[in-house]
Amino acid sequence: MGAPQLRIEGSTFKDPNNREITLRGINVAGESKYPKSPDIPSYVPDKFFETDDISFVGRPFSLDDAHTHFARLRKWGYNTIRYIFTWEAIEHAGPGKYDDEWISFTIEVLRIAKHYQFYIFMDPHQDVWSRLSGGSGAPGWTLYAAGLNPRAFKKTEAALVQNTYDNPAEFPKMIWSTNYTRLVCQTMFTLFWAGRDFAPKAIINGVNIQEYLQGHFIAACRYFALKIHEAGDLENEVVIGWESMNEPHRGLIGVQDISVVPSDQQLQLGTSPTPFQAILTGSGRACEETTWAFGGFGPHQTGRELVDPDGESAWLPTSYDDHKYGWKRDPEWKLGECLWAQHGVWDPSTDRLLRKDYFAKKPQTGEPLNYDIFTNTYFMDHYRAYRDAIRSVWPESIMLCQPPVMEVPPDLKGSLDDDPNMIHAVHYYDGLTLLTKHWNRLYNVDVIGVLRGKYLAPAFAVKIGETAIRNCLRDQLKYLREESLRFMGDHPMIFTEIGIPYDMDDKHAYKTGDYSSQISAMDANHFALEGSTANGFTLWLYTTQNNHEWGDNWNGEDLSIYSLDDPELPSGKLLAIQSASRSRSDPHSPAYSESQSSIDDEHVGPSNLKDALRPASITTEISSQLSKDHTGFRAAEAYNRPSPIFTNGSLTHHGFDLRNCTFTMSLVAARGDQPTEIYLPDFHFPEIQSVVSVSSGEWTIDHAEIDSVKIQRLRWWHPEGKQEIKIEGVKRKPGDLTKVSGEDLTYLEQCQRGACTLM
Repeated sequence: MGAPQLRIEGSTFKDPNNREITLRGINVAGESKYPKSPDIPSYVPDKFFETDDISFVGRPFSLDDAHTHFARLRKWGYNTIRYIFTWEAIEHAGPGKYDDEWISFTIEVLRIAKHYQFYIFMDPHQDVWSRLSGGSGAPGWTLYAAGLNPRAFKKTEAALVQNTYDNPAEFPKMIWSTNYTRLVCQTMFTLFWAGRDFAPKAIINGVNIQEYLQGHFIAACRYFALKIHEAGDLENEVVIGWESMNEPHRGLIGVQDISVVPSDQQLQLGTSPTPFQAILTGSGRACEETTWAFGGFGPHQTGRELVDPDGESAWLPTSYDDHKYGWKRDPEWKLGECLWAQHGVWDPSTDRLLRKDYFAKKPQTGEPLNYDIFTNTYFMDHYRAYRDAIRSVWPESIMLCQPPVMEVPPDLKGSLDDDPNMIHAVHYYDGLTLLTKHWNRLYNVDVIGVLRGKYLAPAFAVKIGETAIRNCLRDQLKYLREESLRFMGDHPMIFTEIGIPYDMDDKHAYKTGDYSSQISAMDANHFALEGSTANGFTLWLYTTQNNHEWGDNWNGEDLSIYSLDDPELPSGKLLAIQSASRSRSDPHSPAYSESQSSIDDEHVGPSNLKDALRPASITTEISSQLSKDHTGFRAAEAYNRPSPIFTNGSLTHHGFDLRNCTFTMSLVAARGDQPTEIYLPDFHFPEIQSVVSVSSGEWTIDHAEIDSVKIQRLRWWHPEGKQEIKIEGVKRKPGDLTKVSGEDLTYLEQCQRGACTLM
């Protein structure tokens, strides 16, 4: 095991030269959510329920292709990867049966990543529990262990699953996430976190279902970590740590009254059952449920709909062969009956709710429960067990603690859990853009402010105008950073998921090549990240097989920065050469001098700056022509942006003004001869056309070569104290940023009349 390439010092990351590291990362890769053999994206129904004899070998990509993908991401300036894997990939064949072939394959992928000098942390990913319940993560056998029947989820609406939808192409956008508040997820997460308290009859192999599920999840991750440890050349050198379970959800824990939709349930889409209605339809009863849609006005009720399972139950029948996976269920836990009925929550003979507040308090003590208490008790109990299991293999592992999304983090500051080798992992999405798949340039909502009770009324949370929207996104991220320091303690914080949908406005960009909305949204998100004072991010997402028809090949999502159907951003150097070529034949355009073209392959620094900055003709003709051909660069102008890499001192500010193509950065410099290094994408900053101003010191623009990948960087040697740098590149019009849709104007008019509603 090599020396750490990254270490935590207080709330910052440091390299072996004691420079501050900024993590600029990406999630890799979207295909890791579903098997390779058979290849089952979420729109493919064939062999969907055959979950044992599968393989994830080849995810996220083949060994032959790994160099291509890692080189591409390194070229785009990413230095960090959140490596997605699922519990299912390790333990799909049955409890305790680990897929050593997949683990060996993954180790080889990580070894290739090491060539490109990435910082990688491992992400045990889940969405709405499992593929069988409409997401990703847990093996199929976990649902059978809990007494559930995945083949009955469709008719009972216990989960909405694209693979079993009548027409997968018409699967409603983002409806998959409502599965968190449907029967399967509510049950599985309640059992996972608190089965001992709320389902004491659920005994399997002599232990409660809570211990059974958590024990297998933790043991599988520990086994994987052990194999990486035994490889001997990955820890510290490429793998820097392990994240806890992705996007944990409380299930029913702390729900005060299961006969109504919880007041803190922010998302309602499609049918929206109360928890008790979900329990009833899960047992074959018909219920009339409200239906909701999500538009420019936020969620709004559209009517009511009868959900009639026609007697079919989401629970396993008594005829199920309960010996298939080698477990033994306690006789008091009866198949063919709702588990919650067996615990006295409701009476199946009368369909009467008996204990509407069953999940509102701890049954043994009567202690009231809410999301805050859940996070500080049930979640933290699991996190400690997971942390200790990983560190029993690798004591020096950095741990990324990911509490429930958008909730107040656990109060760890000054406690025994105030671990100096811990990172706070946070997710944030601009919900209005994500759910409507539309970049609204006119208004947005301070969702974090609403959730934290900042406003007397939600209408005050509306921010009008693109500048206000950008500032609002930044302020929300900054608030989350400050909240982290207040509750979690003095630790680094990373936004391990943030991103935008690319299929905005009914895939308008794919038809026209006009990615201006995506550019604006992506730029606003990065503006927010840069102003948040967080220590870095891993953007969601990189998917190798993304395409215009099926997006990320998972639940209709389309958030990948890369697509097979879009070209990559061209080199700024090539654009400059083409522009120069045209200008030489145009007597009305400034011509490149011979001295300039001779500088083209040299390093640019103070000694040759004057010659390098002679007038050049930069036009939008190339981009305009590409736009006419319906070709766009998938908003790469916005995410392929400059960033600090190593800072010799303390970074106090950095930001990129895309409109003016100007990067600024300030720091308090430390003593030493190591340079501060800044990644400069050559699209925005071709060497011969970049203007650099520094408060003091010397600088040069050159290329770092990492496994044959050339990465343009600026290195700056500066004295101690407060220092500033400004780098000006080539301004190019990314799109018309002034258009406002009719829908947005309608909404603003309604707000002015006081008639608007918010999510």
